[in-house]
Amino acid sequence: MSQPDGVDSVPPAVQEPAIPMPPAGATAQISSQSLLRGQREITILHGGDRYRLRITANDKLILTK
Repeated sequence: MSQPDGVDSVPPAVQEPAIPMPPAGATAQISSQSLLRGQREITILHGGDRYRLRITANDKLILTK
């Protein structure tokens, strides 16, 4: 199913559970596996802009606009 902005949505039955809030003063953590879900690249929408998060051939993460 495609959204009007061209970003594919995930059916509710497949979505990851909500990320619990960290304790006050702690930084939230999420694994790259949870974000990428088996893909080598995803698009992140932020502030009206699109960013690409991808895994390199050397297994590093790169975020580009």
